[in-house]
Amino acid sequence: MLRKLYDWTIEKSAHPHAERWLFAISFMESSFFPIPPHPLLGLMCLSNPDKALRYGVICTLSSVLGGLFGYMIGYLAYESIGIALLKALGLWESFPQAACYLREYGAEMILIKGATPIPFKLITLTAGFIHMDLWTFIWSSMISRSVQFMLVGFLFWKFGAPIKVFIEKYLGILSAAFLILVIGGFIIVGMLGGKGSSKESHLCSNVTSIEQVMGK
Repeated sequence: MLRKLYDWTIEKSAHPHAERWLFAISFMESSFFPIPPHPLLGLMCLSNPDKALRYGVICTLSSVLGGLFGYMIGYLAYESIGIALLKALGLWESFPQAACYLREYGAEMILIKGATPIPFKLITLTAGFIHMDLWTFIWSSMISRSVQFMLVGFLFWKFGAPIKVFIEKYLGILSAAFLILVIGGFIIVGMLGGKGSSKESHLCSNVTSIEQVMGK
């Protein structure tokens, strides 16, 4: 099933309305679609490096909008839609810990997610469920999403097709390096304010049910 969805996604890079498909897939992936937009973005940038920055912007904005849709599901329809969606995506077991970490660390958790394989849809649904501050969710999502999508777009725009191999090998490292600079300030502020303690981290690592999160 996933392989068929992946192949279907890749096929859209040659579609006459590829940009619309990029927007749609980036939007859906942030809330319920299992395939990330990165392969489609990479192929579109590879075929047309001059428009790579444009593609990166499309991917970023649509992903944040999709994230808001996921937030809405978690906020307004957790029991009727959210639970079934998380189970269908194989994210149900990860949900309690995600809720705990997101409630404790807020924006830092979303920013860190940008350099990890944590599904963004898990973050968006969870943020809505815990009623995370909407403005904080929006700006941190914008940074997290733009780090990867705009970075891919910029590298293709600047260096063209030859950068493909470099991106495939080092994108994770480049994203992590950038986010370290951004997150560093949050960590310092958190430490000064008493947040981010090892006790909180330990408590979240042992969370296995949403009831534990709500009772914290």
